[in-house]
Amino acid sequence: MNLPRQALQGLSHALDNVAKRTGRPPASLLAVSKTQPAAAIEALAACGQRAFGENYVQEAAAKIAALQGLALEWHLIGHLQSNKCRDAARLFNWVQSLDRLGLVEPLNRSRDAGQPPLNVLIQVNPDGEQGKFGCAPDQIAELAAAVLAAPKLRLRGLMAIPEPSPDPGRRRQTFHQLRAWFDQLRAHCPSVDTLSMGMSEDFEMAAEEGATMVRIGSALFGPRH
Repeated sequence: MNLPRQALQGLSHALDNVAKRTGRPPASLLAVSKTQPAAAIEALAACGQRAFGENYVQEAAAKIAALQGLALEWHLIGHLQSNKCRDAARLFNWVQSLDRLGLVEPLNRSRDAGQPPLNVLIQVNPDGEQGKFGCAPDQIAELAAAVLAAPKLRLRGLMAIPEPSPDPGRRRQTFHQLRAWFDQLRAHCPSVDTLSMGMSEDFEMAAEEGATMVRIGSALFGPRH
C-alpha cells in the first residue's frame, strides 16, 4: 500500500472515530495542495481524494489545467485579492476566503452563466488577530446577506483559522464559538451546511466541536520544504 493511500485511510479512520463518539456525520477531508506538484495531487486522487485546496489563484490555474480530466473539486482557501476575482470565479468550485463586501460583486459578475453557482464560505477572524485575514464576527450577517443576494453565488457557511496557541483549551473554546456562529447563520440560511475549521495538528478537536470539513496538508503530503 503506498503512502498517500495509507495517510488518507488513517485520516478517514480518525474522522470516523470522532463521528462515532459525537454522533455527528464524519467531517469531509479537504487536501491542502498548495506548493504541491500536479503529480502529487494526481497520486492522491488515485486513492480516492477529490477535493483539493489551493492558496494562490495563479498557482492553482496551472494545476487545474493539467488535471482537468480527473473531475476534481477545487477550493480557494488563501486570501483573495480583488484583481484575482475574475479568474477565481471561473476556476474554482469553492471560495472559502470571502472576508469583505468588495469581493461579492466581482465574484458574482465573473462567474460564467454556464457554470453552477460558486460555493462561498465567509472567512472569520475568530480571535481578532492583528494582521490575519477574515471578517470580524459581527460582520458575518452583513456579508451573508450580500452573498445571498448574488444569484451566481451560493452561501455554504464559514471558514476560520484559530489563533495558534499551546493551550488546547483555548483552541477548543474558539472552535466551540465558531460552531455557535455557524449554527446561528444556518438557522437563517437554508443553504448553509459547511463549517471549515481544523488542520493537520488539530483536526480531531475541530471535528469534535462540530467541523463539517477539515483542511489537511502535511498529514497527507508530508512537510513542505
